[in-house]
Amino acid sequence: MGNSLPPIPAKRYFTIGEVADLCGVKPHVLRYWEQEFTQLRPMKRRGNRRYYQHHEVLMIRRIRDLLYDQGFTISGARNKLQELVQIERERKKSGEVALDGVEVVELDDISFDGLEELAMVNAGSTAAQQLTQLRRELNEIHALLV
Repeated sequence: MGNSLPPIPAKRYFTIGEVADLCGVKPHVLRYWEQEFTQLRPMKRRGNRRYYQHHEVLMIRRIRDLLYDQGFTISGARNKLQELVQIERERKKSGEVALDGVEVVELDDISFDGLEELAMVNAGSTAAQQLTQLRRELNEIHALLV
């Protein structure tokens, strides 16, 4: 997404105005996209007010990217989105976990030494033993993944 969009706040529901600001489109565009993209179904409450959830905001940003940045037509974006949803379903079936937006940290980059010393000073040797055990477990998991 070429234009930098604001981060999505940690909220459960967003109004159409909030989503418009978060995604850089006007509310009438969002209402139109609801008709064109069947995956986009915000909850409606009193007076037909729309409330979008976090995953829908992400989907709208993806639609915006396909249409505005990558130059897809509505039909092409609909097909591409369907393709992406199918890939995601296959990932879930095969047991893969999607980590979109999660930063992967290499175990080699983490230093446990300072944590162990801090734990010993602050909470006695029990916390240090727990950290040492945690370190062993993480190293075992890392060995399994590599």
